[in-house]
Amino acid sequence: MTGRPHDSVTLTGQALVDRVDALVRDVPDYPTPGVVFKDITPLLADGAAFAAVVQEMAARAPGPVDLVAGMEARGFILAAPVAAALGAGFLPVRKAGKLPGPTARRDYSLEYGAASVELHPFTVPAGSRVLVVDDVLATGGTAAATVELLHECGAEVVGLSFLLDLTFLPGRSRLAGHQVDALLAVD
Repeated sequence: MTGRPHDSVTLTGQALVDRVDALVRDVPDYPTPGVVFKDITPLLADGAAFAAVVQEMAARAPGPVDLVAGMEARGFILAAPVAAALGAGFLPVRKAGKLPGPTARRDYSLEYGAASVELHPFTVPAGSRVLVVDDVLATGGTAAATVELLHECGAEVVGLSFLLDLTFLPGRSRLAGHQVDALLAVD
């Protein structure tokens, strides 16, 4: 034992959900007034909880997965280790202008403006089975744009996996027709 608080604890099932709920911090009025930001950094700093989340997300993956796509920026943190746990490749989905060309791009609307996501299409072989991973499902704009972008590249999106689903927002409705999983639903 190294003295860290959760080294020897195996977190599964409801114990994992409870630990995630306890570690995710609400930050009111960030980044704008009226928004409650879900800060996952305390969870990431808890080695046992972070490892358990990665293992649980990987265990819930629907069938074989060739690639795990993670959206910038916090989606990268979860998607890369989930990909490694699955023996799959990691596909970074970046904000516009962050990748050298050639890129495939999808523009989408946000409740407070517009944004774009890009990826390297040559890293997505036609027919690839892709799991999309992100930290929070809120309005679903980024996730829906990512799914559309992957479909444009010829991929099959086998599911979407989130740490948190803010069920009071319409994210799931924007992903209709796709398997959506979340470790913790936040009402």
